[in-house]
Amino acid sequence: MRSRYSAYALGLTGHLLQTWHPSTRPKTLELDDGLEWTGLVIEATTGGSPWDDDGTVRFAASWRQGRTEGVLRETSRFAFLDGGWVYVNGTLHA
Repeated sequence: MRSRYSAYALGLTGHLLQTWHPSTRPKTLELDDGLEWTGLVIEATTGGSPWDDDGTVRFAASWRQGRTEGVLRETSRFAFLDGGWVYVNGTLHA
């Protein structure tokens, strides 16, 4: 989760696509250059240990775009695949 947040913040689309589950991975990914990610708070997790096949991460990611600021809240679902954790999908929260 933290590496994907950092990849969004740094514009590393290659890392994002590599850490996305093949069944839900988009063919291409375009990031908004005007969006600045300013912080990440992990609020809760389930699973994700070495003997788990899946897990979730509930997080709040702060952002700024020009003079507008906000927080993206999501519960992301991850799966352990080929020796690493990959993002499957997420549910946004208000």
